[in-house]
Amino acid sequence: MSTATLVAVALPLIFVLALLVAAVHVLPEYERGVILRLGRIQPLKGPGLIFIIPIIDRLIRVNLRTQTYDVPPQDIITRDNVTVRVNAVAYFNVVEPVRSVLSIDDYRFGTQQIAQTTLRSILGQTSLDDLLTKRDEVNVRLQQVIDSVTDPWGMKVTIVEVKDVILPEGMRRAMARQAESERDRRAKVIHALGEKEAAANLGEAALVREAHPAALQLRVLGTLLELGSEKNSTIAFPVPMEFLRLLDTTRGTPA
Repeated sequence: MSTATLVAVALPLIFVLALLVAAVHVLPEYERGVILRLGRIQPLKGPGLIFIIPIIDRLIRVNLRTQTYDVPPQDIITRDNVTVRVNAVAYFNVVEPVRSVLSIDDYRFGTQQIAQTTLRSILGQTSLDDLLTKRDEVNVRLQQVIDSVTDPWGMKVTIVEVKDVILPEGMRRAMARQAESERDRRAKVIHALGEKEAAANLGEAALVREAHPAALQLRVLGTLLELGSEKNSTIAFPVPMEFLRLLDTTRGTPA
């Protein structure tokens, strides 16, 4: 068999093999195939083995898995005119592959741009205290706004989380002083409450001892026992209060 004959036989075989390779595709479970036949949308294909018409059909693979996007740090002025540097992370996935192909040129790039602009917009309407103390509420607002914008593209934004909030050095020092002052204030309040409770308890004890003189004598004896148990040179002489009152009365009587 001549070379020309071999070429004439091999070329059709190669052409048929190339058509088969172009026509047969295998889509994994997390992918769907959007097919445009002469520019017109066809029913969604996949997962598994699918067939297309080479040259006439155009296959676009759409990934259904959750994708992440790290929103780069943004310089944002909060509602109370404090400049902060904030970054975030967004989790999203395609729920309607056909709309993700027909409604936007690049759904991933579009979602990233919306995440950046929404982060600046929402945090610009938020005070610094809310940004630091109500992070969950801010995250929910971000997720709802971004999801509402990307919904016509067949997208679902599941989570948006603010990761880091970097404050200016002067603001950090001011917040540290504020926190220290707050701790001092709480310590003074707790000390005052303790003094108040102690005074109230002492007042109640005085009333009880006044009503029961024997209780005072027992307390004096207990104190003497405590002093006697210690190795010291202190000598205590219990003197009845009546004797002291008598001395005071005698001292005040004119001669």
